[in-house]
Amino acid sequence: MFSPYKFEIESLNAWFGSKHVLKNINMKIKEKAVTAVIGPSGCGKTTFIRCLNRMHEIVPGAKVSGRVLFNGMDIYNEDVDPVQIRRKMGMVFQKPNPFPMMSIYDNAAAGLKLNGIRDKEKLDSVVERSLKLAILWDEVKDDLNKSGASLSGGQQQRLCIARALAVEPEVMLMDEPCSALDPIATAKIETLIRMLAEDYTVVIVTHNMQQAARVSDFTAFLYLGELIEFGSTKEIFENPRSELTEKYITGEFG
Repeated sequence: MFSPYKFEIESLNAWFGSKHVLKNINMKIKEKAVTAVIGPSGCGKTTFIRCLNRMHEIVPGAKVSGRVLFNGMDIYNEDVDPVQIRRKMGMVFQKPNPFPMMSIYDNAAAGLKLNGIRDKEKLDSVVERSLKLAILWDEVKDDLNKSGASLSGGQQQRLCIARALAVEPEVMLMDEPCSALDPIATAKIETLIRMLAEDYTVVIVTHNMQQAARVSDFTAFLYLGELIEFGSTKEIFENPRSELTEKYITGEFG
């Protein structure tokens, strides 16, 4: 049976050692839409998206309980290979992290080469496609052999997005992807996020209320590890049900 949801999260809890960082999260994330996760520092936003691709458990002493259904399959079942799950989810971090010793071309092709693809024609085609998807191709097509680290911060972040897209994920997880960027670079990334939602499920962590309002279809507000409110971005920003949500959105705390 077809479900419009990419993720169905049921009673998700997460710990770092004895510290309980996510408390009983229940939420459904729609396919081919942008879901923003907002909340003050330390409320569990990054932990939440790291639970969606099983990266949380990599940290020594970290553990998870509950269910995360991805395409209807519980990714925490013992017979599920976490590496296969992570391959289906591109991850973009706060600080652009292109491989500094690699060219722009090799950065974009890194995931494919890691998966054993060596065919030059295939690599060329995927590199071009992913750089075009990341709205970067026209800026770098004549300089593909230059170091990825030679690009501006905004270009580096789009290169990281291209690198993630090259392996054809189903989901893009973005952890504060614009926090290190200037307003012009931020606007380009925001345009890109909206374009990506036509073909991918995008989950973005952001501190920036205006950004969440601009780019997302749905918004989740986390506070002290709890999901206070979740709904359409329009509803959350214009008519929040919780007083706590309203105070956070209007800048009374955070």
